[in-house]
Amino acid sequence: MDMKMWTTFLYPLAWIYGKMTVLRNYFFEKGVLKSHLIQQASIAVGNLSVGGTGKSVVIDYLITHLKANYTIAVISRGYKRSTKGVVIASKSSSAEILGDEPFQFFSKHPEIQIVVAEKRLRALDAIQTLETKPEVLLFDDLMQHRYLIPKLMILTTTFGEPYFEDRLLPLGRLREAPQGARRAEVILVTKCPKDLTLEQQELIIKKINPLSNQAVFFTKIEYSEKIINQEHSKPLVSFSSPFLLITGIANPIPLLEHLQEKKIQFSHLKFPDHHVFKPNEIQKIKELQQGRAILTTNAFNGCLVTPANVVAN
Repeated sequence: MDMKMWTTFLYPLAWIYGKMTVLRNYFFEKGVLKSHLIQQASIAVGNLSVGGTGKSVVIDYLITHLKANYTIAVISRGYKRSTKGVVIASKSSSAEILGDEPFQFFSKHPEIQIVVAEKRLRALDAIQTLETKPEVLLFDDLMQHRYLIPKLMILTTTFGEPYFEDRLLPLGRLREAPQGARRAEVILVTKCPKDLTLEQQELIIKKINPLSNQAVFFTKIEYSEKIINQEHSKPLVSFSSPFLLITGIANPIPLLEHLQEKKIQFSHLKFPDHHVFKPNEIQKIKELQQGRAILTTNAFNGCLVTPANVVAN
């Protein structure tokens, strides 16, 4: 089936999906579906598309810069976890129990509190039972979860695939129409090129057409010069022999380009975002390793990892 025929086939499905999301948003705006305004300091990060816009990196950035002065709690649904309902992170928690991203936050920042729940309102109730009450709440992926309204909503969208040039599922990657961006106070254009010009920024801002209460910022990925695991760290450039790179993220291209710019030799094995490795895949990795070091985008199980930070221009 060629692209034109495929588009023709998917268009009615996207139209139906779009009407459903418009109707749902209308119900929230008219009060048919109730939203709960969070009274305490709260920041939510979300997007309009399906994954890969850098939400988790922004959450990690906020944790890093706020935890020195405030007690922090991160609330997430815990995507792909094996558990149900409300779970509060503890020393016995794992990625399977919390979901990979909440567990990553907890592993990197053990001093913060992590609560996962499909219904975030129940997570708020659970937070009230904690011995130490958090001063700031951070919500991961709250854009479409309209039952809660944070004090500040941050929308992330990538430079390469901005929401205003995308289409609704299943034709594109949008979970709702671009008009949903109006609910955010801050719009972060992520994964920008290092040489982004003011003219390019102005053009994107013009296409976003922000409201008077909205601010637009441009960010880029900055990779650490060191790679780490749970016990050791070493300079990336110290790898004199090729290694095996295993990625499990939505878009590994920026990482690949970074490694290529460093003139580092590697072979790449790509897996989907939030991938749960099967025994046969682990066996395949062992067969391909051939004595080489393994660099991954995942910090679990003692593997090496390249941490990335978001940096505002």
